[in-house]
Amino acid sequence: MSLRVNGTLRHRIAVSDRAIFGGWVCSGSPVMAEIMAGSGLDWLMIDMEHGPNTLESVQLQLQVAAAYDITTVVRVPANDAVWIKQVLDLGAQTIMVPMVGSGAEAEEAVAHASYPPRGHRGIGNALARSGRWNRAGDYLQNATEYVSVIVQIESLAGVEHAEAIGAVEGVDGVFVGPSDLAASMGLIGQQTHPDVMAAVARAFAGVQASGTPVGVNAFVPETARAYVEQGAEFVLVGADVSLAARGAEALATTFIDDDGTRRASY
Repeated sequence: MSLRVNGTLRHRIAVSDRAIFGGWVCSGSPVMAEIMAGSGLDWLMIDMEHGPNTLESVQLQLQVAAAYDITTVVRVPANDAVWIKQVLDLGAQTIMVPMVGSGAEAEEAVAHASYPPRGHRGIGNALARSGRWNRAGDYLQNATEYVSVIVQIESLAGVEHAEAIGAVEGVDGVFVGPSDLAASMGLIGQQTHPDVMAAVARAFAGVQASGTPVGVNAFVPETARAYVEQGAEFVLVGADVSLAARGAEALATTFIDDDGTRRASY
């Protein structure tokens, strides 16, 4: 058997004639992952950096999402060889690596995700879902086709090195994180501050100069549209936990007054 080469985010971006829009799964719940996977969005990010995920829960979420026409990405906790090896062995075809601030750090991420001679990823495809327990006989030979590496710019240092980061061979996309970028600028919690958005635009320009696709996180629709106008090719536009939280709050607002009594009219 062969795996789907078109299962990577690299491929999804390449064949799309528009920006692609994704949903973030932070809950660690396979039920929420399946709900998000069936939503009609283009891509799904399973989060190990800030979500309560284990290797087992990530594999389960990859399995339930596989039934749907959606491209899955796993954000690893750190730019770490062990984490990246284990997540790829789970069968993730695209990983996102946080907090990359230089070309050298981007090169490390690619090396962690690549078999020799490009990198130093350990070989365990016969033992893991990645190579379907050796049923995908071409996995080792074609691993560069089956695996996509996205790195994140989340600091002013990353903005200044954006072109060098994007130019690293094996980096398939650069994703800008406005939240941590804002914090690095002394503007914590102000992702849409004009100075932060200007820094995002500088990162975009650097990555675009390298010829690599650039993406961003933007939960405010107007902000997301503005970033697409600036050239963002892949955008995260909502998260399972945020959607549930805002939906639950809307129910409370609909049925309960501020003093805790039932609304007279609802």
